Amino acid sequence: MKLYYNPQSRAAIAKWMLDECDADYEIVHIDLEKGEHKAPEFLEINPAGKLPALVNGDSRIFETAAICLYLGDKLPEANLAPKIGAPERGRYLSLMVYSTSQLEPAMGDMLMGTGAVPPQRGWTDFETVEDIIEGELGDGAYLFGDWFTAADIMIGSMFIWKRMFGSPPGRPKLEAYVDRLLERPAGMSSSE
Repeated sequence: MKLYYNPQSRAAIAKWMLDECDADYEIVHIDLEKGEHKAPEFLEINPAGKLPALVNGDSRIFETAAICLYLGDKLPEANLAPKIGAPERGRYLSLMVYSTSQLEPAMGDMLMGTGAVPPQRGWTDFETVEDIIEGELGDGAYLFGDWFTAADIMIGSMFIWKRMFGSPPGRPKLEAYVDRLLERPAGMSSSE
């Protein structure tokens, strides 16, 4: 497998997933300042010209959530995804999509101080997102109790970035969650 990567991109999330899977992969560094992500060769892998992108044989996968979903199913021995047909599968898929459809844009709005979000934009405000994620965490260490999954990588990475961007400390339950994620040996903070 080859991960097209720059540490200053969402590719850090895909790298975290690969490391949690203990996958055998090669990093292909993409220099964003030189525009390598817009080169014709790279656009054949990801026509959007964005990172991350993963190549595994004839498979070309782009978008972080798609890469995490792919790896969770492709490498079941890592136990980072409920198996198809498992009762937890629906909630897992919902959280994976929620991370990019609601959490990420709401957090972006909050970090940029855009204020109230018009409902036609399709996502909610960050406070509502925090309410939902706190509820999904319940009393467990992770979103599925003591079971760390790719959903924690997708959801957790957003809260890690919130902290990295220097946002003031948030809710204690979510801050404790971020602390646990950052303690993981393969975690996002270990990215090169």
